Amino acid sequence: MTFTVKEICQKIWNLEEKYELNHKMIQDCYPWQLIRMYIYYEITRKTNVFESAQQSSLSLFDKVRSFMPFAKNSVLSNPLNGKENVYALIFDHPRKVIFQDEYQDIYSYFLKEVLNEMGKSFETIESPYLNNHFRSNRNIKENNVKFNDRILLGSFVHKTRNRGKVPFTEEERELIGRVKNELETIFKIEIDLFGIIEDHILNFQYDYKKYIELLQKRNPKLVFLVVAYENKALVAACKKMNIEIIELQHGTISPYHLGYSYPENTMKSNNRIKKIEYFPDKILSFGDYWKNASHYPIDSDNIISMGFPYFEENSRTYMKIAEDKLNQKSDNKQILFISQGVIGKYLSRLAYETAHNIHNENNKNNENNKNNENNENHNYKFIYKLHPGEYGTWRENYEYLNKAVEEFDNFQVIDESQPPLYELFAKSHYQVGAFSTAIYEGLAFNCKTFIIDVPGVEYLDDLIEKDIVKKVKDSEELINYIIKDETNEVLFKEYDKDYFFKNFDKTVFKKI
Repeated sequence: MTFTVKEICQKIWNLEEKYELNHKMIQDCYPWQLIRMYIYYEITRKTNVFESAQQSSLSLFDKVRSFMPFAKNSVLSNPLNGKENVYALIFDHPRKVIFQDEYQDIYSYFLKEVLNEMGKSFETIESPYLNNHFRSNRNIKENNVKFNDRILLGSFVHKTRNRGKVPFTEEERELIGRVKNELETIFKIEIDLFGIIEDHILNFQYDYKKYIELLQKRNPKLVFLVVAYENKALVAACKKMNIEIIELQHGTISPYHLGYSYPENTMKSNNRIKKIEYFPDKILSFGDYWKNASHYPIDSDNIISMGFPYFEENSRTYMKIAEDKLNQKSDNKQILFISQGVIGKYLSRLAYETAHNIHNENNKNNENNKNNENNENHNYKFIYKLHPGEYGTWRENYEYLNKAVEEFDNFQVIDESQPPLYELFAKSHYQVGAFSTAIYEGLAFNCKTFIIDVPGVEYLDDLIEKDIVKKVKDSEELINYIIKDETNEVLFKEYDKDYFFKNFDKTVFKKI
């Protein structure tokens, strides 16, 4: 049986309502709030709704080799050392890019500049990405950076030592067993719900205790973090200490993103609406569009449009190209495919078939009109932009990309950070993708946008319904839409680009 993302979410919500799962306390915490995103990922993986992400995994040797840096960082860059007070703690995104000549988190880097301007002290707590910290040559002490390795390593040891020893009560076991049975019956899968809950409880218990210790030592007024749904213990610790915790938007938010979406019926307990304990106090969003993008469990006044400074600064160079593109007649328009690991095999095949079909049609036109100077050929340049997680594996995983680069001179695979993505957007007339945040960035560059009909397309329902983007099921439908657009048939509705990404407003930030 095949499920859509929408159906999976609805069935999870029904269980949450039936058993009041978001408000069931087990072992002094709310484990369903800890695991609901994990459960969603497990279900989509085991029901084959999404493909596995096509990124390189760490080998056993890599994992063993990385232990020493973990141990070293736990001693030399331990955030629990010292008792210096700071105005703000920043828990940034582990993945970094080179920006302004150093590795930075694109979602939170601006905080440091503004806090410095305001004369506010801060410290950044950085978690590793693929077991590494990507750093420039600058001294991390000068940048007020500590590594979170000590807490992560301690949490791993605590979980390993205590797995199988969580003293569930008979009532707790009965509830977990009922939910496990219903999940397995609904989705026709096996799921180790006891093991999942136990692991998350053990991590939470250790992390919560350590974050309380950290907050007591630093005594911050504010805590900023990226990806709150993966840092529930930190959120809980801040709530306990009455410290405001603010999340920075890092990607697409929709009614079907279980990191943010809590329909009213999932928040009921004893017929009363209750708060979600492990959710941040505020979210700083990219723009006004995201204010009503999901069923947030906090008031809409606490979803504050702040802008996306990284997008603003990096796109400025290329916006003039994007504006000129609208007024230019081009015989070689660029079609940009935006890949993601979980839909990469489908998208790469679609890209190949689109190039193949257009190539065949052009050959047929040439054969039928040898003496006709007004051949109706459709000339395009095809760019397939890989996600960074796919750079090292695409030749093994994507047979259709290999065929495309072998067969067509006008087909290029981008498997590095150059040229910049925003330059690709600026020069592309069309973009094709699924539910990546990059789709919204492409819209800001005037790209006419097609969304492939795969699981997760529900994330873009709002844009599809408003005719801002078009949903396509195959290359034939995509080509037909493009040809219609070339004949000036109106396919897309106008939209306000600033609605997705407004300019960064320091005054709003300073008011916070």
